[in-house]
Amino acid sequence: MKFYPYKRLNRPIALRVTSASLKLPDGSRDHLDTTAYSIPQRTVALGVAQHEDWVSARIGLSATLPPGATAPDAPWSDLCVLAVLTDGETNVRTAVELRQDAPDSKEWSGSVEVFHDDHVGRATLVAHAVATVDDVPGRAIAETDGDWIVDVAAEEPLGGLRLDVKQMSFSKSAREWLHAYSDAPWLVDASGRLPTVLVNADIEGFNDLLGGESGGIENKVHEMLVAQMATDVWTAVFHSSVGDLEIEPDGSPVFPTDWQGEVLREMLPDVIPGVHVEEALRQVHRRRTGDEGWVELQTRIHYAAVRRAGASKALANALRGLQQMNRGDEA
Repeated sequence: MKFYPYKRLNRPIALRVTSASLKLPDGSRDHLDTTAYSIPQRTVALGVAQHEDWVSARIGLSATLPPGATAPDAPWSDLCVLAVLTDGETNVRTAVELRQDAPDSKEWSGSVEVFHDDHVGRATLVAHAVATVDDVPGRAIAETDGDWIVDVAAEEPLGGLRLDVKQMSFSKSAREWLHAYSDAPWLVDASGRLPTVLVNADIEGFNDLLGGESGGIENKVHEMLVAQMATDVWTAVFHSSVGDLEIEPDGSPVFPTDWQGEVLREMLPDVIPGVHVEEALRQVHRRRTGDEGWVELQTRIHYAAVRRAGASKALANALRGLQQMNRGDEA
């Protein structure tokens, strides 16, 4: 634990990647899909578009300062927020100042330029809030509690949300509450520190199929099952996260500071499109606690979960596998 001889914020900065694009040699720009970065894994994979000759990458950023950062009676002035990209292999360090979205807003945004020739592998990205405290300028009053990774070569951001999978007999489990679900192939338990997929070992052959080691069409079915599990996890995590939000005195919900908050930030643009994530969270909270609108929102929540789980890609792969198998049988 570090001790500082001046007042600081007691919560970390929440840093998110909001966009990524590549500048190509002809001057054009390839805007990458959201699959190029993962908020839960805090990773950007710039190799997703498979351009080997890109010149630079522009990474859009959004940072949320903790409550109290912009309060009128805050014990600091000249507040600014910096995003810092560091590559330990090439000793390149890039710092950019983010812009405050509105007066007194806790939200700051901007972008950092990553030049291809300056990096060979993975760089780290963090944010710092700096201010004048006790007449001393340049003092750090908050920072992120974890690094983002910018990988210039990786083709996927480490697989998105990781699943903690546990296999057990539902009918014989020591967890007596599972006995009532003995005919379910799996359940999602979102009550713990991490979401867990409980796989029912009572269903004959199901565990082997989940292993995905038999090859052929079985592998495609395995992909579909994992995508469905991931969809269930994203949905469960979203509901558990919005169900226990901390509320500020003015009634505004506060993003959780752990990975649940990052999952919400990733899903909310699809749940309430076209607005800032802070406003999206407020709308979701009003609908969940109000008299109407919550049921209608379930379709958007499911859509956001399906996108994050990669269900469409898994289904397309399975269909291609079936078509190839059918063509082989006809021949």
